[in-house]
Amino acid sequence: MSHTTKQLRKAARIILIGAPGVGKGTQSERLLARFPQLASISSGDLLRENVRRRTPLGLEAEATMQSGNLVPDSMILNLISDDMKSKGWLLPPTESSVLSSSSSSSSSSAKSSPSALSIDSSASFILDGFPRTASQATSLDTLVPVNFVVHLVTPPSVILARITSRWVHEPSGRVYNTDFHPPKVAGRDDVTGELLTQREDDSLETWKQRLRKFEETSKCLLEHYDRLQCLFRAEGNTSDEITPKLFAEVERRFC
Repeated sequence: MSHTTKQLRKAARIILIGAPGVGKGTQSERLLARFPQLASISSGDLLRENVRRRTPLGLEAEATMQSGNLVPDSMILNLISDDMKSKGWLLPPTESSVLSSSSSSSSSSAKSSPSALSIDSSASFILDGFPRTASQATSLDTLVPVNFVVHLVTPPSVILARITSRWVHEPSGRVYNTDFHPPKVAGRDDVTGELLTQREDDSLETWKQRLRKFEETSKCLLEHYDRLQCLFRAEGNTSDEITPKLFAEVERRFC
């Protein structure tokens, strides 16, 4: 991969959507390295961090999870908006900017109420882990206008082949892949020589279910962003095939 960095001329607010195993984490890391102005906002990390710091939101989330419930969308949105406020990205709008935005017919934020927050025009980020559904996306639109949504596409057969060739050394967490990173001795860890195993959740059936679930939940989400005309499809069998397409499109839109 190219290690040169690029400057963004316009704020990029990015979401990556893709099936489990498609390499969202890899693409995210590469984007952050290529475009240093981008920050990563992970809803999962924010949740864990707030629970660890015992913040009011963290305590509320912890109580919800301990009672066996899912953390509601509104709580995740609050975590994201708190993080953006702490970065200085979300600012209470001045009365005049609210008046001008509501009088300007061209402004898409004309429906924003005086209590709404305005986002710093330079804030650029990749949002990870949220939204996962169309209704979450609609809630997010009220907080921050996302302007680049990437649908990462790798054929399910390729993802499944990748998973079935993945072997781990449980004690150390070392991961091998018989296709592109095989152990020196088949079935044995390079360092200890101990037997390699496959993770329980790496079974084909589990992955097929996860891929089916993703197809179901992502359909409306992708349609939502397609309507907003910010959806880009990046297709490839490997991360290395997808990355150049992704870089080129970010540069075309934002550099």
